Amino acid sequence: MNVGDALPPLEIPVTRTLIVAGAIASRDYQDVHHDAELAREKGSPDIFMNILTTNGLVGRYVTDHLGPHAVLRKVAIRLGAPNHPGDTMTLTGTVSALDGDTVEIRVVGANRIGHHVTGTVTVTLGAGA
Repeated sequence: MNVGDALPPLEIPVTRTLIVAGAIASRDYQDVHHDAELAREKGSPDIFMNILTTNGLVGRYVTDHLGPHAVLRKVAIRLGAPNHPGDTMTLTGTVSALDGDTVEIRVVGANRIGHHVTGTVTVTLGAGA
């Protein structure tokens, strides 16, 4: 692994079920994550994914690529364009720093209207990674 190496992209279909299940799993009961009518009343075209679901998907993207011995040390993300039902979020990543067994990966998740998430993930590689 070298600085500048790209991770293979991961396409995630953004379904209504994924959005609602992620919100429930993270105990985020905000109506904009499960009630389309109330989301529209608040100015959104539909329900949208919460940051905790996005955070989990970003972590999964990195650890799925680096293997079961990789340990997440830091996930620092910023949300941009919302993920709505019917979108596809494509995650991409690039190795941005290496320090011994610690790797930093710059991650971008994009959908049809722009960048949904940008940030960095710091991972320690364990034996076999």
